[in-house]
Amino acid sequence: MDFTYNINLQMKENNMKEELTLTQEWNKVFPLSQKVNHKKVTFGTQFGMTLAADLYSPKDQQDKLAAIAASGPFGACKEQASGLYAMRMAERGFVTLAFDPSYTGESSGEPRRTASPDINTEDFMAAVDYLSSLDNVDAEKIGIIGICGWGGIALNAAAADARIKATLVSTMYDMTRVSGNGYFDADDKEESRHATRMALAKQRLADPTAMAGGVVDPLPDDAPQFVKDYFDYYKTERGYHVRSGNSNDGWRAIGTQAYTNARFLYYINEIRSAVLVMHGEKAHSRYMGEAAYHYMVEGKAQGYNFIGKPNPVPENKQLLIIPGASHCDLYDGGYTALKGKGEPKNLIPWDKLENFFKENLK
Repeated sequence: MDFTYNINLQMKENNMKEELTLTQEWNKVFPLSQKVNHKKVTFGTQFGMTLAADLYSPKDQQDKLAAIAASGPFGACKEQASGLYAMRMAERGFVTLAFDPSYTGESSGEPRRTASPDINTEDFMAAVDYLSSLDNVDAEKIGIIGICGWGGIALNAAAADARIKATLVSTMYDMTRVSGNGYFDADDKEESRHATRMALAKQRLADPTAMAGGVVDPLPDDAPQFVKDYFDYYKTERGYHVRSGNSNDGWRAIGTQAYTNARFLYYINEIRSAVLVMHGEKAHSRYMGEAAYHYMVEGKAQGYNFIGKPNPVPENKQLLIIPGASHCDLYDGGYTALKGKGEPKNLIPWDKLENFFKENLK
């Protein structure tokens, strides 16, 4: 099927975009590779947002290339893990785009740090629109990468948009599941959801602009290990960034209300394109990635109240468990000491990811 993008439509959308003032100097939590070209870009969404992004491409590019859009983790910014993934894949021959979602980072949207399943899914599809319009991109060869909470959103986008030919979800959260059920489904009961709804209703009347969440700081001695891992990434020189909600004052207190009362991923068992679900063996979130994979392939899984038919194309779906890796190890590969010190663990299998995209974007 021909998904050649309507360039005139893209130009019309660009004329309607909000003008953003973007930081031009390099301010990522990782150094710029000398193997890639980099520039800041913006593009519009069908919800009227203007998204800020970093566009990477191989320095020796001559022909049109396959392309990949990346985002996440949820509450992070493109200067963190998504930018690293995008840059590494550009080193390996792809045109890549790491973007800030609506209401976050350098992208437009008020009030800040607000989320919605439909708006966030559109963010990924708008990124595909943008990549499809570029002269150096083959519009028939586009994939996406979703990290942490944006892994679930990437699956939702792949189920909705047949232009997406390959999807990598890394160390994923299903934001609707954890928002409605709590961690490990501990609050998967009507009474708990009712209490949450009452609290959110009260918050809307008291102060709908209040911020809440973010990585706890100072870190309690008895914090769970995964909270310590988050602190080590977001609150230290390893991954701290001034535009990251997770690194600073968190999320709008009612900013994920739509996620608490929704379930996406309903149709991921109908994704015909290729999907690689990558998770760490020791990640607290591993259950969400494994369940999503099994529902996608088999049409049923623990934690899913609905049952669908098995996937019509199961042979291009993969589950990859990285031995010894925690949740945050797959943000940047992990380190043997705190604050990004010691030796790099190099737990992200870049060769495997390169092969996955090259095999499925050809």
